[in-house]
Amino acid sequence: MPFSLNSDVRFGAAYYAEYKSHVDLDYDFDLMVEAGFTVIRVGESVWSTWEPRNGEFDLDWLEPVLDAAAARGIGVILGTPTYAIPPWLQILHPEIAAELPDGSRVGWGARQEMDQSQPAYRYFAERIVRKVVKRYASHPAVIGFQVDNEPGNVVAHNASTFQGFLAWLRRKYGTVDRLNKEWGLVYWSHQISEWAELWRPAGNLQPQYDLDWRRYQSSLATDLIAWQAEVVREYARDDQFITTCMSYSRPQLADDEMVRSLDITAGNPYYRMQDALTAGEDFPREAEWWHSGVWALFEWADRAWSSKAGPFLVTETNAQSIGHSWQNEPPFPGQIKQAALALVARGARMIEYWHWNSLHFGAETYWGGVLPHSEVPGRIYREVAELGTTLKELGSRISGFQPDSDVVLLYSTDTKWAWEFAPPLSNSDGTPNTFSYLDIFDAHYRGLAETGVQVRVKQISEFLQTEPATLAHTHPVLIAPAVYVADTDVLTRLGEYAAAGGHLVIGVRTGYGDELARARRAVAPAYLSAAAGVHYDEFTNLREPLTVSSVDAAFVAEDEAAVIWWLEKLEVAGASVVAELQTTEFGATAALTTAAYGAGRVSYVAGVPNAALSRSIARWLVQDTASSQWQASSAVTVSTGRSVDHELVFVHNWSGHPSQVTTPFRVREVTTGSIYELGTQVPLEPRAALVFEVLAGPYGPTVPSH
Repeated sequence: MPFSLNSDVRFGAAYYAEYKSHVDLDYDFDLMVEAGFTVIRVGESVWSTWEPRNGEFDLDWLEPVLDAAAARGIGVILGTPTYAIPPWLQILHPEIAAELPDGSRVGWGARQEMDQSQPAYRYFAERIVRKVVKRYASHPAVIGFQVDNEPGNVVAHNASTFQGFLAWLRRKYGTVDRLNKEWGLVYWSHQISEWAELWRPAGNLQPQYDLDWRRYQSSLATDLIAWQAEVVREYARDDQFITTCMSYSRPQLADDEMVRSLDITAGNPYYRMQDALTAGEDFPREAEWWHSGVWALFEWADRAWSSKAGPFLVTETNAQSIGHSWQNEPPFPGQIKQAALALVARGARMIEYWHWNSLHFGAETYWGGVLPHSEVPGRIYREVAELGTTLKELGSRISGFQPDSDVVLLYSTDTKWAWEFAPPLSNSDGTPNTFSYLDIFDAHYRGLAETGVQVRVKQISEFLQTEPATLAHTHPVLIAPAVYVADTDVLTRLGEYAAAGGHLVIGVRTGYGDELARARRAVAPAYLSAAAGVHYDEFTNLREPLTVSSVDAAFVAEDEAAVIWWLEKLEVAGASVVAELQTTEFGATAALTTAAYGAGRVSYVAGVPNAALSRSIARWLVQDTASSQWQASSAVTVSTGRSVDHELVFVHNWSGHPSQVTTPFRVREVTTGSIYELGTQVPLEPRAALVFEVLAGPYGPTVPSH
């Protein structure tokens, strides 16, 4: 039968018997069964085990693992080992080593050190993929394939890669004259008369060049995955899926493009635990791949949903501490279940941990597994098993589950890339803040999440495929935070969305650049100034926050509400001022404006909101949330959604103190079966994570009440 998502949430861990000094399959797999595991992931990291020498293959070593899984009803995701090449290959073909901008080669000894577009690499990669997949595609345990692993890690500057870039430019622009015009190469005497004159990217300072370079690089990662998926499909059964596990921090990644050749999105959320998963705690960004904050966990899940506009698999996530040997923050009791159910609440159809057991050697020795180094089950295993019980009880109730959403938040990969090269924000030491786009996007998302507003993140590509009137009907609020790189179609559709009855909220820099990040020769915000009833010519970085206060009685600003990092000096021409700024010599007064437009409304946020202002704006935009219906405190999140036959509610207490919620309708708690009548106060233990099915609510009975 054709591939389809299993009705249950798959649950398990990566299992690498080849990494173990002592292998006892019965011991490991029996423990997995007791914990409720239904899936493991194998094989993707050990090309040198599959092919220890050039052309010498050892393909049988994995069979006992697959047999043990099949005997216990555990499905297996088989990975292709193409991201970690064997030593003999880098000696045989040293030219495949990726080159850095200065011409030096990436040193061997880690992983993904190669330029994956190199023909020699592709030849050997295809050979090992075919050998492994052909050998095991028919095994009854194999439910799907993961091609490669966290692709897009290296932006290669090899000569052959640059020649590929030139060919890509010829296809896109056709002539040198058009390239000169589109990139503005008259500036600083950069016009070229033939393609051979184009300089290498290492010394480039032209933003239009860099944006196209990043787009080309993303096409290489996308092509690598599509190519591998095509090879695997020659052997895969119809009921087996193909995916890759994405890390959204990878510099070559355009996730919405990469997943088009795949059956389902899969990704690897890693996050700080302990106080970083406590509501209200604030931690600075340390790395793009490592998230901090309850809101950031939900944001990752909503980003994963946006990749393919649908459910996703979690292929790796925390079981214990994740990070370097000096970064040890194992979860507080209850946080394992909390984090997993938060991801399920926003669309995850699999939760898989890194790793089954903590490794005894290698770079990830202190990336803790479900079992500790002793491999004797401890607290982490017990909490993972408790989660397994909850997921088992959830069972088919999750079939066809769609998370609810109150607002749409637009995401722009092009803007992210453009601002990694020429960002609008600076760090405290005056250096450019290459996280500018993420910081501004996060600033809007955080306030929504912390006030209980459920978010649907949409990629620009998906937004362009949706009729504005349809979107205005299904999602009456749309926020466009910092969509700097935008063609006229995007901006026109934003206006059409508002005219059709939606509430469009425009964030800073939106529409200021065109599709090549060129500053527009237009009144800002371009194509939207008349609809918004505001325009601006001047903007400034902010060294200190500017306090924001309410003007409109309908808008209530928290005491600490402020604009941070960036401000646009709005000239109000028809809009109403909702919130104003403290007086400064710069002369800007409006922090938030709104104006009726067509059947809808356009509002403008003139600066980057801090957390307090972001929450204030969120409450102004959406008054009725699931959290307010359940009378949840600020430490409690309430996430809702609908499956084929059920309305589900996920309730989390993100604190070390007891709390409670009040049921707005009749519900049953999934794990215990306890029924709570309308208006019942349900106690929440510290770090509690509960799932309820609605028995009778605003849409009538959703499941039998017996």
